[in-house]
Amino acid sequence: MTTGVRHFLRDDDLSPAEQGEVLELAATLKAAPYDIKPYAGPQSVAMIFDKATLRTQTSFGAGIAELGGNPMLVEGKLAGIGVRESVEDVARVLGRQVSTIVWRTFLQSDLETMAAHAGVPVVNALTDDFHPCQLIADLLTVREHRGALAGQTVAFVGDGACNMGNSWLLAGATAGMHVRISAPEGYVPRREMFDHASAIAAGTGGSASAVPDPVEAVEGADVVVTDTWISMGKETEEEARTRVFAPWSLTADLLGHAAEGATVLHCLPAYRGKEIAADVLEGPQSAVWDEAENRRHAQKAILVWLMQRAAGATS
Repeated sequence: MTTGVRHFLRDDDLSPAEQGEVLELAATLKAAPYDIKPYAGPQSVAMIFDKATLRTQTSFGAGIAELGGNPMLVEGKLAGIGVRESVEDVARVLGRQVSTIVWRTFLQSDLETMAAHAGVPVVNALTDDFHPCQLIADLLTVREHRGALAGQTVAFVGDGACNMGNSWLLAGATAGMHVRISAPEGYVPRREMFDHASAIAAGTGGSASAVPDPVEAVEGADVVVTDTWISMGKETEEEARTRVFAPWSLTADLLGHAAEGATVLHCLPAYRGKEIAADVLEGPQSAVWDEAENRRHAQKAILVWLMQRAAGATS
């Protein structure tokens, strides 16, 4: 009988100690990509993509294969998840066919419903609320470039009211980092996100704060992060958002207020001349391409970690 299946649905599903375990595992898997094969058989992993994808699909597909598994692409629209068949029914069907479900979708509530009924680990490959796999990759990248995470100051500038803003608050606090979110009025994460991140940070030595002035937010920061101003589903707001967010553009001038040698992150896709200047994205402080590669290693670590716990829960 299988009980207590662990999922990775949001960043705070991992305790500080567990987050550290996953990051250590990611570093191990990066150094030796083919040594751990929990999906040998091969067992299948369902990959469902309801939103546009490049890094998520390729990194999960390659990573699952390296772990000895079969990356099974499930066409969400063809399956009609939530329309032709309920999320509950899809979960029950997939849970009897695959060992893990990876879903990139819109509603966090749908992902939670999938996890509640699948009977196998479910991984959030992005929802409107959180992007936890990206944050494990980001933290791995910061570790590689700057060493220990605890005590590092991170400035996130731009659209804070997005999945990346939420995830940086929770994951950064879990890692003991000082996370500053700088965004225009109306584009800041919900108060509950700051409150929850602060509660986590109270136990890790980190902090979570909103700093409206982008220069003040970046001042002395060890890591500076930005993301597209036009998240998926917000395309009709492009003109208005471009005007509102202009002062938060990550230019060389803004980056100049950060700590010397500060690391620049962007989860991509990037729009040069908007949320980030081309000379910053391509400059010596950018770790963006390492960050993109690290999606594979981070996600493999998440899958291995979950499968280890699934095996331990089976008796």
